[in-house]
Amino acid sequence: MNKVGSKAIGVLVMSYGTPDSLDGIEAYYTHIRRGHPPTAEQLKDLTDRYNTIVGGVFPLRENTNGQVEALQHTLDQLAGKGAYVCYQGLKHAAPFIEDGVAAMASDGITEAIGIVLTPQYSAMSVGGYMKRAQEEADKQGIVFKGVQEYHLHPELIDALSKRVTEALDRFGEQRADTLVLFSAHSLPAKILEMNDPYADQLLATSAAIAKAAGVDKWQFTWQSAGQTGQPWLGPDILETLGNLKAEGVNSVLVTPVGFVSDHLEVLYDIDIEAKKFADERGIHLARIRMLNDDPQYMAALADSVMGVRNGRTNV
Repeated sequence: MNKVGSKAIGVLVMSYGTPDSLDGIEAYYTHIRRGHPPTAEQLKDLTDRYNTIVGGVFPLRENTNGQVEALQHTLDQLAGKGAYVCYQGLKHAAPFIEDGVAAMASDGITEAIGIVLTPQYSAMSVGGYMKRAQEEADKQGIVFKGVQEYHLHPELIDALSKRVTEALDRFGEQRADTLVLFSAHSLPAKILEMNDPYADQLLATSAAIAKAAGVDKWQFTWQSAGQTGQPWLGPDILETLGNLKAEGVNSVLVTPVGFVSDHLEVLYDIDIEAKKFADERGIHLARIRMLNDDPQYMAALADSVMGVRNGRTNV
């Protein structure tokens, strides 16, 4: 046991996860598919996507590692070194959520706070992460609380609005005619029957960013739907781009408001797939810089964690 301090609060930083090498893609995909190995065609498709983005899978894992390290640094600055100790827990890759909680227990942590690198709450995303963390914490005798959402945190909104403004400025004379297209990962449409807040929170985040950036022309769309044979939330970004072209829109700034780093869904689904689709239709498409370890995003995360510690359940 590596004691980290009897009063230290563990912080479990959770995210979807990504393989750490090309060799790990099959195991990663199998875990996503609940133990069912992908077909050869499915495996090739995902591997090709990783191979297509610059650097393959490595930048994706490095981004998440960097966010955890940056959050630790921010908490040290705000609360004092040793007050909080960050651990990583991933949904579909090692270290898994359960591994992160077990590491806390091994280090003598008795109280922990969980936060997901997704600002908007859904029972199918953040709720699932928290359930797994809570169950393992109970086994380990750790008192666990979670940050449920931080989709309207002022630091988050300010950081994203600045990115929208700087990206729009690069459009030059096209700036006034550019539509800001907010996007997020689609989920199965059945969440609408559950009164899940995910879609509403994404619209609230988008509206807040647009207002802060002084943007009047904006729209929201979905992306990266899974191939499960069931309906997913739509319209998809490609369908939306096609509709926008038909409406006479020729300049679009994609703002992936549901993502906080350079995920595969950003580097491939937007930068390659959506960009190619737009180019073929004469649409000038660009996107904002992702947050990654941006100091303002780290401040939003740190404040949310400390807020839960002090009795707040959301921001």
